Amino acid sequence: MTDAFHIISPGAYTTVQDMGRFHAYHMGVPVSGSMDDYAHRVANWLVGNSSDLAVLEMSMIGAKFDVLCESDMAVTGARMNLRVNGRPCPEWTSIRMRPGDVVELGIAENGCRAYLAISGGIDVPFAMGSRSTYAGGLLGGLKGRPLLSGDILSRGEGRLLSKPRSLPWIPLYPEKISIRAIPGPHDNWFRNHLDRFFSSTFTVTAQSNRMGCRLVGPKILRDPDAPQSIISEPVIPGNIQVPADGQPIVLLKEQTIGGYTNIATVISSDIFRMAQARPGDTVRFIHVTLDEAHRIYRDWMRFLDETEALLID
Repeated sequence: MTDAFHIISPGAYTTVQDMGRFHAYHMGVPVSGSMDDYAHRVANWLVGNSSDLAVLEMSMIGAKFDVLCESDMAVTGARMNLRVNGRPCPEWTSIRMRPGDVVELGIAENGCRAYLAISGGIDVPFAMGSRSTYAGGLLGGLKGRPLLSGDILSRGEGRLLSKPRSLPWIPLYPEKISIRAIPGPHDNWFRNHLDRFFSSTFTVTAQSNRMGCRLVGPKILRDPDAPQSIISEPVIPGNIQVPADGQPIVLLKEQTIGGYTNIATVISSDIFRMAQARPGDTVRFIHVTLDEAHRIYRDWMRFLDETEALLID
Protein backbone atom coordinates (compact mmCIF):
# COMPACT_ATOMS: atom_id res chain seq x y z
CA MET A 1 0.00 0.00 0.00
CA THR A 2 1.40 3.40 -1.08
CA ASP A 3 0.02 6.89 -0.46
CA ALA A 4 -1.26 8.08 -3.83
CA PHE A 5 -3.38 11.24 -3.55
CA HIS A 6 -3.85 14.17 -1.20
CA ILE A 7 -7.28 15.68 -1.78
CA ILE A 8 -7.22 19.46 -2.13
CA SER A 9 -10.86 19.77 -3.18
CA PRO A 10 -13.21 16.76 -3.44
CA GLY A 11 -15.58 18.22 -6.02
CA ALA A 12 -19.35 17.94 -5.74
CA TYR A 13 -19.59 14.27 -4.75
CA THR A 14 -16.56 12.00 -5.09
CA THR A 15 -16.53 8.46 -3.72
CA VAL A 16 -14.45 5.30 -3.95
CA GLN A 17 -16.27 2.63 -5.96
CA ASP A 18 -15.51 -0.80 -7.34
CA MET A 19 -17.97 -3.06 -9.20
CA GLY A 20 -20.17 -3.34 -6.11
CA ARG A 21 -21.26 -5.87 -3.48
CA PHE A 22 -23.69 -8.46 -4.78
CA HIS A 23 -24.19 -10.84 -1.88
CA ALA A 24 -25.88 -8.75 0.80
CA TYR A 25 -29.31 -7.91 -0.66
CA HIS A 26 -30.97 -10.23 1.85
CA MET A 27 -29.57 -8.00 4.60
CA GLY A 28 -30.86 -4.79 3.03
CA VAL A 29 -27.45 -3.73 1.71
CA PRO A 30 -27.54 -2.40 -1.87
CA VAL A 31 -25.09 -3.20 -4.66
CA SER A 32 -23.54 0.29 -4.78
CA GLY A 33 -20.48 0.33 -7.05
CA SER A 34 -19.77 2.51 -10.07
CA MET A 35 -22.87 3.82 -11.80
CA ASP A 36 -21.18 3.63 -15.21
CA ASP A 37 -19.52 0.22 -15.12
CA TYR A 38 -18.37 0.62 -18.75
CA ALA A 39 -16.29 3.73 -17.97
CA HIS A 40 -15.12 2.05 -14.76
CA ARG A 41 -13.82 -1.02 -16.61
CA VAL A 42 -12.07 1.00 -19.33
CA ALA A 43 -10.37 3.29 -16.79
CA ASN A 44 -8.89 0.25 -15.07
CA TRP A 45 -7.81 -1.42 -18.32
CA LEU A 46 -6.09 1.77 -19.43
CA VAL A 47 -3.72 1.64 -16.44
CA GLY A 48 -3.17 -2.13 -16.50
CA ASN A 49 -5.59 -3.07 -13.72
CA SER A 50 -8.20 -5.79 -13.68
CA SER A 51 -11.67 -4.39 -14.27
CA ASP A 52 -12.90 -4.83 -10.69
CA LEU A 53 -10.37 -2.65 -8.85
CA ALA A 54 -11.60 0.45 -7.04
CA VAL A 55 -11.62 3.87 -8.72
CA LEU A 56 -12.82 7.37 -7.89
CA GLU A 57 -16.31 8.25 -9.11
CA MET A 58 -16.81 12.02 -9.47
CA SER A 59 -20.29 13.47 -10.01
CA MET A 60 -20.91 16.75 -11.89
CA ILE A 61 -17.79 18.56 -10.56
CA GLY A 62 -14.43 16.79 -10.38
CA ALA A 63 -11.80 16.71 -7.67
CA LYS A 64 -8.44 18.46 -7.32
CA PHE A 65 -5.55 16.63 -5.67
CA ASP A 66 -1.78 16.32 -5.24
CA VAL A 67 -0.06 13.20 -6.57
CA LEU A 68 2.11 11.48 -3.95
CA CYS A 69 3.73 8.64 -5.90
CA GLU A 70 4.70 7.62 -9.42
CA SER A 71 1.82 5.85 -11.11
CA ASP A 72 -0.30 5.64 -14.24
CA MET A 73 -3.68 7.35 -14.19
CA ALA A 74 -6.66 7.42 -16.53
CA VAL A 75 -9.91 9.38 -16.48
CA THR A 76 -12.99 8.14 -18.34
CA GLY A 77 -16.73 8.77 -18.34
CA ALA A 78 -18.07 12.32 -18.41
CA ARG A 79 -15.77 14.94 -19.92
CA MET A 80 -14.45 17.08 -17.06
CA ASN A 81 -11.58 18.94 -18.74
CA LEU A 82 -8.73 17.12 -17.03
CA ARG A 83 -5.68 19.26 -16.25
CA VAL A 84 -2.31 18.21 -14.84
CA ASN A 85 -0.16 21.05 -13.47
CA GLY A 86 -2.51 23.46 -15.23
CA ARG A 87 -2.10 21.88 -18.68
CA PRO A 88 -5.03 20.20 -20.51
CA CYS A 89 -4.61 16.42 -20.77
CA PRO A 90 -6.55 13.82 -22.75
CA GLU A 91 -9.16 11.64 -21.14
CA TRP A 92 -9.75 7.96 -22.04
CA THR A 93 -5.94 7.51 -22.14
CA SER A 94 -3.21 6.65 -19.63
CA ILE A 95 -1.03 9.40 -18.19
CA ARG A 96 2.21 8.87 -16.22
CA MET A 97 1.99 10.75 -12.94
CA ARG A 98 4.87 11.76 -10.69
CA PRO A 99 5.08 13.02 -7.09
CA GLY A 100 4.23 16.70 -6.88
CA ASP A 101 1.90 16.75 -9.88
CA VAL A 102 -1.42 18.52 -9.32
CA VAL A 103 -4.49 17.03 -10.99
CA GLU A 104 -7.69 19.01 -11.42
CA LEU A 105 -11.03 18.18 -13.03
CA GLY A 106 -13.79 20.68 -13.70
CA ILE A 107 -17.51 20.73 -14.40
CA ALA A 108 -18.93 17.82 -16.39
CA GLU A 109 -19.73 18.84 -19.96
CA ASN A 110 -20.81 15.50 -21.42
CA GLY A 111 -22.41 12.97 -19.10
CA CYS A 112 -22.39 13.57 -15.35
CA ARG A 113 -19.97 11.03 -13.80
CA ALA A 114 -16.23 10.61 -14.41
CA TYR A 115 -14.00 7.77 -13.27
CA LEU A 116 -10.35 7.98 -12.26
CA ALA A 117 -8.23 4.83 -12.08
CA ILE A 118 -4.66 4.50 -10.83
CA SER A 119 -2.07 1.71 -11.00
CA GLY A 120 -3.00 -0.94 -8.43
CA GLY A 121 -6.44 0.55 -7.76
CA ILE A 122 -7.61 2.73 -4.88
CA ASP A 123 -6.78 0.84 -1.69
CA VAL A 124 -9.35 1.12 1.08
CA PRO A 125 -10.53 -1.68 3.40
CA PHE A 126 -13.04 -4.22 2.13
CA ALA A 127 -16.49 -3.98 3.71
CA MET A 128 -18.76 -6.96 3.08
CA GLY A 129 -16.63 -8.04 0.16
CA SER A 130 -16.37 -4.69 -1.62
CA ARG A 131 -14.52 -1.39 -1.42
CA SER A 132 -17.54 0.51 -2.74
CA THR A 133 -18.90 3.45 -0.78
CA TYR A 134 -22.49 3.20 0.42
CA ALA A 135 -22.86 6.57 2.12
CA GLY A 136 -26.44 5.85 3.23
CA GLY A 137 -25.12 3.06 5.43
CA LEU A 138 -21.69 4.58 6.27
CA LEU A 139 -20.20 1.50 4.64
CA GLY A 140 -17.09 0.93 2.52
CA GLY A 141 -14.96 3.48 0.70
CA LEU A 142 -13.08 5.92 2.91
CA LYS A 143 -14.88 5.84 6.28
CA GLY A 144 -18.18 5.19 4.50
CA ARG A 145 -18.49 8.72 3.12
CA PRO A 146 -17.70 10.96 0.13
CA LEU A 147 -14.18 12.39 0.05
CA LEU A 148 -13.29 15.55 1.96
CA SER A 149 -10.48 18.08 1.61
CA GLY A 150 -7.37 16.79 3.32
CA ASP A 151 -8.08 13.09 2.76
CA ILE A 152 -5.16 10.85 1.83
CA LEU A 153 -5.86 7.91 -0.49
CA SER A 154 -3.57 4.95 -1.03
CA ARG A 155 -3.15 2.64 -3.99
CA GLY A 156 -2.50 -1.08 -4.19
CA GLU A 157 0.44 -2.86 -5.74
CA GLY A 158 0.56 -2.41 -9.49
CA ARG A 159 3.31 -2.26 -12.07
CA LEU A 160 3.75 0.75 -14.32
CA LEU A 161 2.88 0.44 -17.99
CA SER A 162 5.62 -0.24 -20.54
CA LYS A 163 3.90 2.22 -22.90
CA PRO A 164 0.82 4.49 -22.78
CA ARG A 165 -2.60 3.04 -23.49
CA SER A 166 -5.44 4.83 -25.24
CA LEU A 167 -8.95 3.86 -26.27
CA PRO A 168 -9.23 4.15 -30.09
CA TRP A 169 -12.49 6.11 -29.73
CA ILE A 170 -13.96 8.65 -27.31
CA PRO A 171 -17.41 7.57 -26.07
CA LEU A 172 -20.05 10.29 -25.95
CA TYR A 173 -23.10 10.60 -23.70
CA PRO A 174 -25.89 12.21 -25.77
CA GLU A 175 -28.42 14.66 -24.39
CA LYS A 176 -31.20 12.69 -26.09
CA ILE A 177 -31.03 9.19 -24.68
CA SER A 178 -32.69 5.98 -25.86
CA ILE A 179 -32.97 3.33 -23.15
CA ARG A 180 -34.09 -0.23 -23.80
CA ALA A 181 -36.50 -1.72 -21.27
CA ILE A 182 -38.62 -4.82 -20.71
CA PRO A 183 -42.23 -4.33 -19.52
CA GLY A 184 -42.86 -5.44 -15.97
CA PRO A 185 -43.00 -6.71 -13.38
CA HIS A 186 -46.24 -4.73 -12.86
CA ASP A 187 -47.05 -3.90 -16.48
CA ASN A 188 -50.43 -5.65 -16.09
CA TRP A 189 -51.54 -2.66 -13.99
CA PHE A 190 -50.67 -0.19 -16.78
CA ARG A 191 -52.58 -1.69 -19.71
CA ASN A 192 -54.09 1.70 -20.61
CA HIS A 193 -50.81 3.64 -20.37
CA LEU A 194 -48.08 1.16 -21.31
CA ASP A 195 -48.02 2.34 -24.93
CA ARG A 196 -47.95 5.94 -23.73
CA PHE A 197 -44.93 5.17 -21.54
CA PHE A 198 -42.97 3.68 -24.45
CA SER A 199 -43.93 6.46 -26.88
CA SER A 200 -43.31 9.48 -24.61
CA THR A 201 -40.28 11.66 -24.01
CA PHE A 202 -39.25 12.32 -20.41
CA THR A 203 -36.82 14.87 -18.97
CA VAL A 204 -34.24 14.12 -16.28
CA THR A 205 -34.74 16.30 -13.21
CA ALA A 206 -32.24 17.67 -10.71
CA GLN A 207 -33.80 15.40 -8.04
CA SER A 208 -31.64 12.51 -9.23
CA ASN A 209 -28.85 10.75 -7.35
CA ARG A 210 -27.21 7.35 -6.92
CA MET A 211 -30.50 5.87 -5.69
CA GLY A 212 -32.48 6.79 -8.76
CA CYS A 213 -33.06 9.06 -11.72
CA ARG A 214 -36.28 11.07 -11.46
CA LEU A 215 -38.06 11.95 -14.68
CA VAL A 216 -40.80 14.38 -15.61
CA GLY A 217 -43.13 14.09 -18.59
CA PRO A 218 -46.61 12.89 -19.51
CA LYS A 219 -48.38 11.30 -16.55
CA ILE A 220 -48.29 7.52 -16.55
CA LEU A 221 -51.34 6.31 -14.66
CA ARG A 222 -52.32 2.93 -13.31
CA ASP A 223 -55.46 1.27 -14.61
CA PRO A 224 -58.66 2.07 -12.67
CA ASP A 225 -58.84 -1.50 -11.30
CA ALA A 226 -55.18 -1.54 -10.21
CA PRO A 227 -54.35 -1.38 -6.47
CA GLN A 228 -53.45 2.06 -5.19
CA SER A 229 -50.42 0.70 -3.37
CA ILE A 230 -48.44 -2.49 -3.06
CA ILE A 231 -46.65 -4.24 -0.25
CA SER A 232 -42.99 -3.23 -0.33
CA GLU A 233 -40.98 -5.80 -2.26
CA PRO A 234 -37.39 -6.31 -3.46
CA VAL A 235 -36.23 -4.08 -6.33
CA ILE A 236 -33.23 -4.25 -8.64
CA PRO A 237 -31.19 -1.64 -10.55
CA GLY A 238 -33.15 -0.63 -13.62
CA ASN A 239 -36.65 -1.00 -12.20
CA ILE A 240 -38.81 1.93 -13.35
CA GLN A 241 -41.12 2.91 -10.54
CA VAL A 242 -44.28 4.93 -11.07
CA PRO A 243 -45.44 6.71 -7.88
CA ALA A 244 -48.85 8.31 -7.41
CA ASP A 245 -47.89 11.48 -9.32
CA GLY A 246 -47.34 9.42 -12.51
CA GLN A 247 -43.72 10.59 -12.98
CA PRO A 248 -41.29 7.65 -13.44
CA ILE A 249 -38.21 7.00 -11.32
CA VAL A 250 -35.45 4.78 -12.74
CA LEU A 251 -33.76 2.98 -9.84
CA LEU A 252 -29.98 2.81 -9.91
CA LYS A 253 -27.75 1.00 -7.41
CA GLU A 254 -28.52 2.12 -3.86
CA GLN A 255 -31.95 0.71 -3.07
CA THR A 256 -33.06 -2.82 -2.16
CA ILE A 257 -36.79 -2.51 -1.51
CA GLY A 258 -39.62 -0.33 -2.78
CA GLY A 259 -43.37 0.15 -2.48
CA TYR A 260 -44.15 1.68 -5.90
CA THR A 261 -45.38 -0.25 -8.92
CA ASN A 262 -42.76 -0.95 -11.60
CA ILE A 263 -44.00 -0.46 -15.14
CA ALA A 264 -40.78 -1.69 -16.79
CA THR A 265 -37.13 -2.56 -16.16
CA VAL A 266 -34.10 -1.11 -17.96
CA ILE A 267 -31.90 -3.87 -19.39
CA SER A 268 -28.59 -4.28 -17.58
CA SER A 269 -26.57 -3.28 -20.67
CA ASP A 270 -28.19 0.19 -20.66
CA ILE A 271 -28.10 1.12 -16.97
CA PHE A 272 -24.77 2.94 -17.43
CA ARG A 273 -26.41 5.18 -20.06
CA MET A 274 -29.17 6.10 -17.62
CA ALA A 275 -26.59 6.76 -14.90
CA GLN A 276 -24.81 9.32 -17.13
CA ALA A 277 -28.00 11.32 -17.80
CA ARG A 278 -27.75 14.95 -16.69
CA PRO A 279 -30.61 17.18 -15.49
CA GLY A 280 -32.30 18.49 -18.62
CA ASP A 281 -31.40 15.49 -20.79
CA THR A 282 -34.34 13.71 -22.40
CA VAL A 283 -35.10 9.99 -22.28
CA ARG A 284 -37.21 7.70 -24.44
CA PHE A 285 -37.75 4.06 -23.56
CA ILE A 286 -37.60 1.38 -26.25
CA HIS A 287 -39.69 -1.77 -25.73
CA VAL A 288 -37.62 -4.98 -25.96
CA THR A 289 -38.48 -8.58 -25.18
CA LEU A 290 -36.63 -10.79 -22.72
CA ASP A 291 -35.09 -12.75 -25.60
CA GLU A 292 -33.90 -9.50 -27.20
CA ALA A 293 -32.43 -8.38 -23.87
CA HIS A 294 -30.49 -11.64 -23.59
CA ARG A 295 -29.09 -11.18 -27.11
CA ILE A 296 -28.12 -7.56 -26.36
CA TYR A 297 -26.39 -8.70 -23.17
CA ARG A 298 -24.35 -11.32 -25.01
CA ASP A 299 -23.37 -8.76 -27.65
CA TRP A 300 -22.39 -6.27 -24.93
CA MET A 301 -20.22 -8.81 -23.09
CA ARG A 302 -18.49 -9.64 -26.38
CA PHE A 303 -17.89 -5.92 -26.99
CA LEU A 304 -16.34 -5.53 -23.52
CA ASP A 305 -14.04 -8.50 -24.15
CA GLU A 306 -12.94 -6.98 -27.45
CA THR A 307 -12.35 -3.61 -25.80
CA GLU A 308 -10.19 -5.16 -23.10
CA ALA A 309 -8.17 -7.02 -25.76
CA LEU A 310 -7.47 -3.72 -27.54
CA LEU A 311 -5.86 -2.30 -24.42
CA ILE A 312 -3.59 -5.18 -23.45
CA ASP A 313 0.14 -4.67 -24.08
